[in-house]
Amino acid sequence: MTTLHAVVFVDHQQAQVLQFDAEHVEAQKIKARTAHTKTHGNQVRSEHEFFGHVCDALDGIAEVLAVGPSTGLADFQHYVRKHRPALVPKIVDYQSVDHPSDNQLVAMARKYFLKHDRMAGLPTPTAP
Repeated sequence: MTTLHAVVFVDHQQAQVLQFDAEHVEAQKIKARTAHTKTHGNQVRSEHEFFGHVCDALDGIAEVLAVGPSTGLADFQHYVRKHRPALVPKIVDYQSVDHPSDNQLVAMARKYFLKHDRMAGLPTPTAP
């Protein structure tokens, strides 16, 4: 499904990418690989691998709203800026939220992008 907008919920354990248009929603879950080691290097490597998979899932989406708990979201934002600079302009905003349902995520993102697109002078998408 090729869509203009998506919302991604990111924390340190999982990510939920919800692509949507006026009629459809497509969900993709990405789980972090849990390595039960006590070495900092392995933990950072696992987190980078996880965030890399999240970034790969956002490929081809024009505008993304990133949401999640503040620490996970901040770590994801740092990763994107440092390791995936081409994705930086596609993520239009980062907002801290606490584990909303899929329906709440899509409703929040639709409301956000309606306002965002109006401010940018883009036409509002409508269902046929």
